[in-house]
Amino acid sequence: MSTATTAPRRPTWWQAHGRAWVVTVASFVLALLVGAILMVVSDPDVITQYAYLFTAPGLPLGASWAKVAGTYSALVVGAVGSPGALAATAGAAAPLICAGLGVGLAFRTGLFNIGAQGQAILGSIGASYVGFALHLPPVLHLIVALLGGLVAGAFWGGIVGFLKARTGAHEVIVTIMLNYVASMLLSWLLLTPAFLRPGRDDPLAPEIDATAAFPVIYQQFHVGFLVALLAAAATWWILDRSTIGFRMRAVGANPHAAGTAGMSVANTTIIAMVLSGLLCGLAGVQAALGPGADLVATPLSLGLVGSVGFDAITVALLGRSKPLGIVFAGLLFGGLHSGGLAMQSLAGTPLTLSTVLQALIVLFVAAPALVSALVPKLRPPKQTSLVGGEA
Repeated sequence: MSTATTAPRRPTWWQAHGRAWVVTVASFVLALLVGAILMVVSDPDVITQYAYLFTAPGLPLGASWAKVAGTYSALVVGAVGSPGALAATAGAAAPLICAGLGVGLAFRTGLFNIGAQGQAILGSIGASYVGFALHLPPVLHLIVALLGGLVAGAFWGGIVGFLKARTGAHEVIVTIMLNYVASMLLSWLLLTPAFLRPGRDDPLAPEIDATAAFPVIYQQFHVGFLVALLAAAATWWILDRSTIGFRMRAVGANPHAAGTAGMSVANTTIIAMVLSGLLCGLAGVQAALGPGADLVATPLSLGLVGSVGFDAITVALLGRSKPLGIVFAGLLFGGLHSGGLAMQSLAGTPLTLSTVLQALIVLFVAAPALVSALVPKLRPPKQTSLVGGEA
């Protein structure tokens, strides 16, 4: 008696990608709702109106709507409401995209690169030093400064990959420790004659030459943002179209199976961390060579890269470690940053609310089961057994 066999059905677009994107959008909406509640309960002028909730409900509800609508309107206007706002959003997003790509690439290889901050610091050191120590023609100077930052970030990430592959050291511990080493290294370098600005005693490096800075296209929109988009395209090609990308994804999915198939897990780990460090170093290059508020490059200092390395983890999570998703996530967080300034000035809402919104978005994205529970239509369908019962 022969039994009929059926080929497994290919997953639909919804099963493969759609639900993840919808959960991400739902996470964003839920974060906005929670943020709205926080606005209402934290504003004394609004909350006092709720004493008339049962006698004159229009007063508290109207005050709440005015507060929430005014704040979010100011956020949108500050993020995308004008060409200048779009330029500020793109400028803030560029380093987040680069560092997010580095963290996401490591995630796809099964590695937790928590050291994006240190790698970005090394990238800023390399780019800044070339920018003020060498004096080269315009285009050549920018290319050499860019390469200097990339090499420094790749070197810092390669240390992690080497220790992971050759000694079994856990990359989370190593990267966290190297963050501190990079920060202390920068503190020391800024007090050495090679990096200290002449005539100054405070830790501030000389200004980089204008020939090494990213050319400004419009206000804070500069060539560095186009470099970030090229980095995203290159990362997509490496992960989805190249042989080494296939190996990295295979090692990330199951290192034991990849090793059994003849792939070198150790070498793949080293290459992945070098590429991850290179991309995170590019974020430091963005900070060092990109224009500041005065449209000139900001000199190297202790807080030049800010918290871009730690923010990159949330960007990679929100983008689900996919290059296109990371670009959108970086733009979203860049918009929250630039829009938060307008939100504070136009609506009188604290700038910290934009940080709270970022945290809420990541919270919901990192917990898809919670989002599915809050939005019943997003719950995955129950699977059935071969005999027709529920699995």
